[in-house]
Amino acid sequence: MQYTRYEKGFTLVELLVALIVSSVILAAVATLAFAMSTANVSTDDTSIKQAQVRYATLRISELIRHCKLIYDTSDSYITIWKSGNGDNVVDYDELVYIEAGEGADYIQLREPDTDPIVLITQCEDVLFGLYDSNFVDSRALPLKTKYVSITFKILENGIEHQYQINNALRCWAGNLLSEAGDAIVSDDD
Repeated sequence: MQYTRYEKGFTLVELLVALIVSSVILAAVATLAFAMSTANVSTDDTSIKQAQVRYATLRISELIRHCKLIYDTSDSYITIWKSGNGDNVVDYDELVYIEAGEGADYIQLREPDTDPIVLITQCEDVLFGLYDSNFVDSRALPLKTKYVSITFKILENGIEHQYQINNALRCWAGNLLSEAGDAIVSDDD
């Protein structure tokens, strides 16, 4: 029996080298898969928040565009008289509230006889404002125009982003309210 130097098969060193190369390739693939998964989750979270902001902007703008007047406002809510039944009296069932939630960490829409609709979740520092044309650049808005602004912050991917929803009221009927603020004193609406 004669032994040859080159037997068929792999040596221990060749097997170890193949194992190390395979381990490096598998580690790279696992790292890439983890990075893609994390990016996917991050993108999904950002997409959801952006969709909420777009929906809230459209819904609020539509309400303000078609309202009779902004009935009341503060730093934490806006009350909109969205429509009238023709009796020139502000009824509870004609009011819509856009308000900051508990702790100003979400924005919700509350209409009479319905559950509140949360428009934007997980936001911070929600502030509402109603300004006249003197507050903003007077060249941008006609005289006596009211300007509604809602500002808030959203944390996206660890970075805080400031958002603002703005809308201008083309007609303002606040001067037509009675002293008590509950009835139109003139039909010149």
